[in-house]
Amino acid sequence: MTRRLCIAVIGLGYFSEFHLGAWQSLEDVGSINVTDLDPDRVAWAADRFNATGYQDSTSLASDSDPDIVDIVAPPPAHENLIRAFARDGRTIVCQKPFCTSLQEAKRAVDFAEKARATLIVHENFRFQPWHRTIKQFLDQDGLGQIYQCRFSLRPGDGRGREAYLSRQPAFRAMPRLLIHETGVHFIDLFRWLFGEIRDVYADIRRLNPVLAGEDAGMLLLNHKSGVQCLFDGNRLSDCETDNPRQTMGQMLIEGEKGALRLDGNGGLFFRAFGDRFERPVPLIGKVDAESFGGGCVGALIRHVVLGHLGLGALENHARDYLSVIRATEAAYASAERGQKITL
Repeated sequence: MTRRLCIAVIGLGYFSEFHLGAWQSLEDVGSINVTDLDPDRVAWAADRFNATGYQDSTSLASDSDPDIVDIVAPPPAHENLIRAFARDGRTIVCQKPFCTSLQEAKRAVDFAEKARATLIVHENFRFQPWHRTIKQFLDQDGLGQIYQCRFSLRPGDGRGREAYLSRQPAFRAMPRLLIHETGVHFIDLFRWLFGEIRDVYADIRRLNPVLAGEDAGMLLLNHKSGVQCLFDGNRLSDCETDNPRQTMGQMLIEGEKGALRLDGNGGLFFRAFGDRFERPVPLIGKVDAESFGGGCVGALIRHVVLGHLGLGALENHARDYLSVIRATEAAYASAERGQKITL
């Protein structure tokens, strides 16, 4: 009988609930061990997910010896935690935003590789079922030559003086919000779909004065493949959807064979060039309508387990993710200088 995996989850903020639920659902997982700076959150996770709680990461590491470490703690903690847990044969998954800077991320990646640990960034948007389907559609030449892509982010959650207090209050104090916290998902998604990014241009602004960072703006990416992508973000506006956190917006990809459209409910539609009507495109994989992003957290975590067990090739190695961070930092440099930045 194969030994079941020991998992460590470090950081128990709002989004950890999706991580813990995903780990708990897997038959390959034998135990879940958790820690957080807030003892009440440790007690919550222990009770709700049948996890073993620890008062700090040091005792967790020495007592449980985890196979996979899932870092859900904020970016300032990432490098030190990676240094503390990196060892030969261990897989470390780290939430985004990954570290606090490109230089810090490089140090963390170098350290993990030297320790022979596998370091993966928890970039889950590419694991949403509609995005997996789009990737397959494009790989099968469904659009032919791809011209451009536009994603309109419209979650409608950033209005008023109480914005984000009930779910993710840390958003309010982040000096960089729209691109650093949310737009980075789409930088990674566009790079995955269309290849490496060559140029970046950004024009960003703050609409809600209670926030420290930007909550609206445009990010234009030119890919080496010739595809041009526009991320059009506005966290105060919404879109037509039954669940604003399902897709968080709408996407349109245009190419020589027609246009592929994603709606706010996760529906995917193709209209051939010259046709008046579009047809639905069936999604691949299971859609979990009750979980974030159609179940993308669970899909990513299953992917990590299979990779750790040698049953599949892992995506989003941290070394590859450095180009996403580079493009993110270039976006802020572009906005500050008012000019296009070539990577």
